[in-house]
Amino acid sequence: MRIARFTTGDDPRYALVEGDPGQEQLVVISGDPIYTPVQPTGERIPLGDGVRLLAPVIPRSKIVGVGRNYADHAAEMGNEVPTAPLLFFKPNTAVVGPDDPIVLPDWTEEVSYEAELAVVIGKVTKDVSPEHALSKVFGFTVANDVTARDAQRTDGQWVRAKGFDTSCPIGPWIVPGLDVEDLAVRSRVNGEAKQDGRTSQMVFDVPALISYISEVVTLLPGDVILTGTPAGVGLIVERDVVEVEVEEIGTLRNPVLRRS
Repeated sequence: MRIARFTTGDDPRYALVEGDPGQEQLVVISGDPIYTPVQPTGERIPLGDGVRLLAPVIPRSKIVGVGRNYADHAAEMGNEVPTAPLLFFKPNTAVVGPDDPIVLPDWTEEVSYEAELAVVIGKVTKDVSPEHALSKVFGFTVANDVTARDAQRTDGQWVRAKGFDTSCPIGPWIVPGLDVEDLAVRSRVNGEAKQDGRTSQMVFDVPALISYISEVVTLLPGDVILTGTPAGVGLIVERDVVEVEVEEIGTLRNPVLRRS
């Protein structure tokens, strides 16, 4: 099952996505599926002209990022692998959806892409064990943890580097009930392959991350966890097109603009 959030020019709605690539149909459902049971309305809309996919979730309270959760990425950045998950926050104002532009701020000259598996929380979660962590998950989607590297180096904390507007593209939809132990995580810039890792290479797997984070903060329905990125990150510039992909979920595409 795939769950999308979309608009045809009116208020955002939710739908189940059916069909093969290029032939998808939206089966419109009532309400927000994180909070209410899935109930089709009977309306079906072809995914095409006049339909705009939106970020499938706008976190109600927070996005929790995990740094250096792939050993090869930590190494390429000249860092040691953390002995415990390295956490940071991104605000929900950083979120954009499929085909929305990543807007490069005027205060940074070094912005990079980071392809990631994202976890969408479905239930209030506090002090959960790894064994029970996946029962708190609503589903999984694709994210790009866009990062201003120069600000990351110079600032004591990562608020500017990780939290600027448009720095968290999410989409194209959410897939509940997915086995995420060993999925490909890839990125492309202007069609050229850049990253090609697997979730099995994570230093801390998804259940361990949920458990650890829930010891620090209460996770609420709609909150998102970014699980880290594999090696191969690099810079993006105006007019680039970035695609990030997670196997069995889909591809998230975003153009890059420079704020004038």
